[in-house]
Amino acid sequence: MKLVTQTEYAGIRLGEKRGVRLLCEAGYDGLDYSMFRMRGNPDFVLNTPGYKNHALALKEIADSYGVTFEQSHAPFPTAKDKDEKYNSEMLDTVKRSIEIASLVGAKVIIVHPVNFKKHKEEKNIELFRSLESTAEDFGVKIALENMWGRKKRKPQIIPSVCSDPDEFNRYIDILGNKNFTACLDIGHCGLVGIKADDFIRKMGSRITCLHIHDNNNKEDSHTLPYMMDLDWQSILKALADIYYSGNFTFEADNFIKSVPLDLLPDACRYMVATGRNMIKQIEDFKGNKND
Repeated sequence: MKLVTQTEYAGIRLGEKRGVRLLCEAGYDGLDYSMFRMRGNPDFVLNTPGYKNHALALKEIADSYGVTFEQSHAPFPTAKDKDEKYNSEMLDTVKRSIEIASLVGAKVIIVHPVNFKKHKEEKNIELFRSLESTAEDFGVKIALENMWGRKKRKPQIIPSVCSDPDEFNRYIDILGNKNFTACLDIGHCGLVGIKADDFIRKMGSRITCLHIHDNNNKEDSHTLPYMMDLDWQSILKALADIYYSGNFTFEADNFIKSVPLDLLPDACRYMVATGRNMIKQIEDFKGNKND
């Protein structure tokens, strides 16, 4: 099981090339390339004619450390209700992000489903089908993610698209596993009132990738496990119970968002040590099941 982390805040704080070097030197096996800044930012390098060279340069840096880009994350929101201009532009942007995922060598790209107000399932299936040929052309599988939302003008978090395991299962089964898969965001489960270990067991083998991070079941904090309130013993045991064999991917880099720059290497190494310990626990749970 490879230990992977997203590149977002390392890239923001140091620039993407230095950020990739930092994460490689910290000891990760793989990277999840965050492409969030493509949305609404025409000057961002991935929206310029130099995007291919930039992506290949990042891959070259990772390759030099023996590190692979294992997955990637498309910009979001993927679409908006009744905003055809945004949706048309974003469709092109997401298609480019799929190409970029291929350029860095990632085999999976996470694309958020959309909580459309009407005909939610029908519109999401149509949206993902519109991306399927691009994904197939570039050899990249699209992963849907379980989402959360908020009521307008109210602070509390509420369920959204794919935030229920039965609904998430249905989306994956309709789309099929040739070009689509499920990325379970562990931190999002409790935000909508579902225990992460229950979510894991209900989805089982449909889960092929993860987003691992901690929170207090009230806010989407995206920090390192053991910093807040999730029951990691139960979560890791549930992953062992379904014999999860994909990557162990942190989406927890709010942990390094604000630490002083000279502490970034130490903070990243601590994240790696935490991840290694958690992977060992999963493997130990699997071993105990087989004894």
